[in-house]
Amino acid sequence: MTGYSDRLNHAFAYAAKHHDRQVRKGARAPYLTQPANVAVILTRYGRDEDTVVAGILHDVIEDCVLEAWTTEMLDDRLGAKFGAPVVATALAVVRRRVDEAGEELSRDESRADQLRRIATAPEAARWVAAADAVHQTGALLADLRRTIDRDAVWMRVPGGREAALAHGAALITALGTGGWSAPILAELSAMRDQLAEFAG
Repeated sequence: MTGYSDRLNHAFAYAAKHHDRQVRKGARAPYLTQPANVAVILTRYGRDEDTVVAGILHDVIEDCVLEAWTTEMLDDRLGAKFGAPVVATALAVVRRRVDEAGEELSRDESRADQLRRIATAPEAARWVAAADAVHQTGALLADLRRTIDRDAVWMRVPGGREAALAHGAALITALGTGGWSAPILAELSAMRDQLAEFAG
């Protein structure tokens, strides 16, 4: 199981600088709570340090990809600091703005592209995607539980409640493709069932 290391500390510091002015959508919590929680989830499941670092930095890497950074730029900037496996793990499951042919992707196309790549991603990358989903689903459940205006919470979710539930189901299917059955999938499925109860 991963414990404290200077490399993890460096990854958190890098993410904190990148996300400095960002907050969670519809909330006041600093955006850094997301990579921190992803790291906690991955550590709870005993994942290796490369996977935990990829979890901490995957939103940083996704932002860079969406800003048209190339793989070479990511390897030069982040791979040199944290290792090429960290960059490769995150790249396997983050959203992209263009496909392999360089064609611009719409939001729906980007989501479909991400799910397709998750379905064929290496195990470490699936762990990162699953931990991110557990955190995001848990945060949404917490928001729904502590408000009397649930519609306002659902309005913050792209596409609303139906899209959230459909995407959650599609993500679980993609993660389980090829027989991957890590215990985090059971946790994520249970959380999605709880989410469905709030969508009625």
